[in-house]
Amino acid sequence: MAGRSFRPSDSQPGRNSGPQAVTFSRRTSSGRYVNLSRDSIDSDMNSVEYSEYTVQIPPTPDNQPMDPMRMDPPPISQRVEEQYVSSSLFTGGFNSVTRAHLMDKVIESETNHPQMAGTKGSSCAIHGCDGNMMSDERGEDILPCECDFKICRDCFIDSVKTGDGICPGCKEPYKNTDFSANSVEPGQPLSLPSTVGMSKMERRLSLMKSTNRSGVMRSHSGVMRSQTGVDFDHNRWLFETKGTYGYGNAIWPKDGGFNDDDKNEEPSEAMELLNKPWRPLTRKLKIPAAILSPYRLLIFVRMAVLGLFLEWRISHPNEDARWLWFMSIICELWFAFSWLLDQLPKLCPVNRATDLNVLKEKFETPGPTNPTGKSDLPGIDIFVSTADPEKEPPLVTANTILSILAADYPVEKLSCYVSDDGGALLTFEAMAEAASFANLWVPFCRKHAIEPRNPETYFSLKKDPFKNKVRQDFVKDRRRVKREYDEFKVRINGLPDSIRRRSDAYNAREEIKAMKLRRQTVVEDEQLEPLKVSKATWMADGTHWPGTWTASASEHSRGDHAGIIQVMLKPPSDEPLNGTDENSPLDFAEVDIRLPMLVYVSREKRPGYDHNKKAGAMNALVRASAIMSNGPFILNLDCDHYVYNSQAIREGMCFMMDRGGDRICYVQFPQRFEGIDPSDRYANHNTVFFDVNMRALDGLQGPVYVGTGCLFRRTALYGFDPPRSKDHSGFCSCCFARRKKSASVSSSAPDEHRALRMGDSDDDEMNPSIFSKRFGNSSFLIDSIPVAEFQGRPLADHPAVKNGRPPGALTIPRELLDASTVAEAISVISCWYEDKTEWGNRVGWIYGSVTEDVVTGYRMHNRGWKSIYCVTKRDAFRGTAPINLTDRLHQVLRWATGSVEIFFSRNNALLASPKMKLLQRVAYLNVGIYPFTSLFLIVYCFLPALSLFSGQFIVQNLNVTFLAYLLAITLTLCALAVLEIKWAGINLEEWWRNEQFWLIGGTSAHLAAVLQGLLKVIAGIEISFTLTSKSGGDDNDDEYADLYVLKWSSLMIPPITIMITNLIAIAVGVSRTIYSTIPQWSRLLGGVFFSFWVLAHLYPFAKGLMGRRGRTPTIVFVWSGLIAIIISLLWVAISPPAGSTQIGGAFQFP
Repeated sequence: MAGRSFRPSDSQPGRNSGPQAVTFSRRTSSGRYVNLSRDSIDSDMNSVEYSEYTVQIPPTPDNQPMDPMRMDPPPISQRVEEQYVSSSLFTGGFNSVTRAHLMDKVIESETNHPQMAGTKGSSCAIHGCDGNMMSDERGEDILPCECDFKICRDCFIDSVKTGDGICPGCKEPYKNTDFSANSVEPGQPLSLPSTVGMSKMERRLSLMKSTNRSGVMRSHSGVMRSQTGVDFDHNRWLFETKGTYGYGNAIWPKDGGFNDDDKNEEPSEAMELLNKPWRPLTRKLKIPAAILSPYRLLIFVRMAVLGLFLEWRISHPNEDARWLWFMSIICELWFAFSWLLDQLPKLCPVNRATDLNVLKEKFETPGPTNPTGKSDLPGIDIFVSTADPEKEPPLVTANTILSILAADYPVEKLSCYVSDDGGALLTFEAMAEAASFANLWVPFCRKHAIEPRNPETYFSLKKDPFKNKVRQDFVKDRRRVKREYDEFKVRINGLPDSIRRRSDAYNAREEIKAMKLRRQTVVEDEQLEPLKVSKATWMADGTHWPGTWTASASEHSRGDHAGIIQVMLKPPSDEPLNGTDENSPLDFAEVDIRLPMLVYVSREKRPGYDHNKKAGAMNALVRASAIMSNGPFILNLDCDHYVYNSQAIREGMCFMMDRGGDRICYVQFPQRFEGIDPSDRYANHNTVFFDVNMRALDGLQGPVYVGTGCLFRRTALYGFDPPRSKDHSGFCSCCFARRKKSASVSSSAPDEHRALRMGDSDDDEMNPSIFSKRFGNSSFLIDSIPVAEFQGRPLADHPAVKNGRPPGALTIPRELLDASTVAEAISVISCWYEDKTEWGNRVGWIYGSVTEDVVTGYRMHNRGWKSIYCVTKRDAFRGTAPINLTDRLHQVLRWATGSVEIFFSRNNALLASPKMKLLQRVAYLNVGIYPFTSLFLIVYCFLPALSLFSGQFIVQNLNVTFLAYLLAITLTLCALAVLEIKWAGINLEEWWRNEQFWLIGGTSAHLAAVLQGLLKVIAGIEISFTLTSKSGGDDNDDEYADLYVLKWSSLMIPPITIMITNLIAIAVGVSRTIYSTIPQWSRLLGGVFFSFWVLAHLYPFAKGLMGRRGRTPTIVFVWSGLIAIIISLLWVAISPPAGSTQIGGAFQFP
């Protein structure tokens, strides 16, 4: 195999440097090249004279330094410690000790998966002890002594500390008593880790900084012996693997190529690396020029037509109704400006595709840099947020968790964190039930390649479930899993009643105890006050729930409770674990039964603190996950958005790991929804935004962040600048001078911190010593930052890949969890941790807006990051959306209010940095401005009625010029719509539904958002929003029952007023024209045409007011028509046409 010359470079942090006479290099399993001096070679080889050259020993099966497969297994003490941690409920917070409560059981039902919290082993053999053995990854008892004497963790600690380490069974000393210094006693406060010395994260990073710590050159006479003790046949290995030795494999460097003092010379590359065809993970699919070129041409044609039309309108006022003309001109000018803001960013739409086969080949296929074929993919932490189990049903959240646990991604690289911002025991036990059911569901999905991996959706599919299934036991397995899932649903649905009955029983017992105690201490004939016992909420193990109680009490209410962390599923073992026939109802002998780590998190809440709603909860998860798993990438999902495509995470990772992927801050997936009525009455699918606008933004600097279904780079969330960032010329760059970065500062930064820069205004290199001012005082969190940055780099498998990491660097097993780690995670989710830090201001999710998602994405783009839009063939994620009119309007109100807040904040795109592209700035400007269109839209919707009432029109008369302009504007709009439909892949009905709801939302929710936004900015009045309900209607027989539920809201008043006014105006206009002596038919037609344009857009709103089909009596429509006619006749009678003295004027029926 070809080697390559090596010198200390920017991509090899931590290497010991120094000029050497003879340099040998070998490649470790982490991908690093280690230089070896003559002193480190066997003495019998030192007698040979050497020339100045470099030799790389090919990593053959017998030559695998630092092979994770051959690393010593973790000691028994560490395994027991992790089992203890995963079975304990950790609580703590501000001014309180952090405690670990060892739980005998988490849920009422029995848990049998070895990773599940509360899993019990055999009983302890010590007389009088009722403890249970700790179990390993297979659920087998951990036996610390060779005599296999069964002893629990507590008794083992006692025997080590007080019994001189003597086994109670065989009376021999224990050979392994190295329990962690941070081991804790049940119920005692946890001591937080010391910040002195090397931290856990530094030790993890040191594994990737491969130094001269492994033995080499095990050859002696000619036959090499493998590490397993078996003679290795090199000839057979060369033949079977196409490996090569000999000529062409020693890379001769240029003069001084290995001189460590020569910092400016680039290392030469191996010939094999240069000649090997490099395959990208992604490719950009260009939209056909036959569609895109006419589309761009039409945009400029329509711009020209609009300019000419507005010029003609301004120069030809209507002297008879100047007030009407003036209002219409102002509205039309704004509409043209708004259309430009929306249309200009659509000039460069793109489509993208991924190649999952190449991803598997590069990261999971055995090769020279990864002989074992272990996954070299980076870790991913998945965040699921929920806040109210009443509005976000636990069954929905549980199905989302199950789809995540069954995702097609390396199990040991996946971690799932559930944020329960309400601190409800109902959510806690529902997650525990989901973890228990995952023991059956996840292996079933892997065995039979199930799609989708949400059990509720899968068992509700109307298509044939047996299609493409070839295993003989599929029918039996599916029937058994379906029955287990039905029982699982019953348990979830019965949890509220189960918790209530359990709590009532324990509370009654406590009352009886209190009464007995008082009777023993009270004096006879003493008047007793009524006994008051707090109505606590109790867990399954008979202890108080530390979170929110059903009956709120001090320190146990929704806004006042301790921080809680429970590892529901402990981290899986590093090696695949196939099932057995002993405890499994199905045959999983050939299936990996490991489950990803699952953690329940409820951050601490106290009165007087601003917890910043969802953004604060997400930032708490960012910190806790950094300490516990530190995945370099984060995927956030709402509780009702589940993984519909099990390979979606891999597709997103293709973009992150491709060349240039280190400059991508996030990969946004489109939102797809289920349960929408077939006609999509209120444009819930929002396909125009997700398939048109977002694809167009992907051709600029990237799509906006929309709150869910987004794969983040952790270091981008931390507020760092992208590597190789550059400024873009724009209309702000010419007004403000910029300081240039100092090259000396950049060149002197440590290698592992070279990409860790924050330079929005100061352009300074970040020094880890000042990280605490930005990220808080957690040393664990600060130490994890450079590790996450390194692990998130693309694979350096080609010279063109900049800022890459060596292949094989992420095949090292993860460290086991210990109590100090979880205790530190508790401290970073406390309510005080963010004080005097930049969390929410520059780091993490940004605070100060109800649409924290858009602001967070804007800040990243403003620092020069790029985002990607990943549209998969099979939908990546699916969720639910409110199909009820009222819920939909309130959802739009929340989005629009956030946009108004953005416009009046420093996040306004007008203040964007030069690192943001011009058209990207225009797109963000439109995000902040579009709600203000409602002010002009509502006026324009009343103009037809005012025209009909007054008998005037916006123009003097309907001449040919006006009609020609109107026709040209309409035709260009239709042509643009057709071409958008072509390159975006949507249909005409979806486009029309979007146009209808644009007017419905613009005249209702957007108008209210502008008013509320102004109140917040001017008067400081905060707006609170309720959660969008994720549950359906009460009618179980109709899937779309919620669509017909009419819930009154003040947002409905403006559209209703517009409809009634235009209907009456049409009747008045027709009556006026008919009864006029000289009818003005042109003005009538103009007014009626625009009134029908308004009413056509409001038609879905009118249907929503009518309720369910067939339930609105016909008499309602009859009386509505009669009332409209009567009102119109009264109007004509009160204000008859000029020159007429009687009703009817000169009109006579034939």
